[in-house]
Amino acid sequence: MMTEEMMKKMPHMMSTAGHMMSKPMATGAMMAGAGFAAGKGLLGGALLRNPLTLLAVGAAGGIAAGFLLFKYQKEIVDGLSKATGMGKDFALHQKENLADLMAEAQDKIEGNPPPVSETSAA
Repeated sequence: MMTEEMMKKMPHMMSTAGHMMSKPMATGAMMAGAGFAAGKGLLGGALLRNPLTLLAVGAAGGIAAGFLLFKYQKEIVDGLSKATGMGKDFALHQKENLADLMAEAQDKIEGNPPPVSETSAA
């Protein structure tokens, strides 16, 4: 049963939970907690404590994951290669920005004024 004090704090707690859901780590933690609670409620605490049942559930999960990995192998490889390519592009872009900043700093140290760009001259 919810007490009156809990009812008063409910809108604040819900807005805080909504704000936390925007962070991926918090979202994953909340989903894992909800999944654990649902599994415990459906399967019961005693069933999950049995080592044979736990082994069977783990094996079934492994088989399902293996099947899905085999079925969507091309999509997974394409997605990973795309993400890797994006990471390489990001690293090269940051390296170029760092080189530009170092060149500007070196010019300032030597006393040379920075070159006038077309946008600032207009």
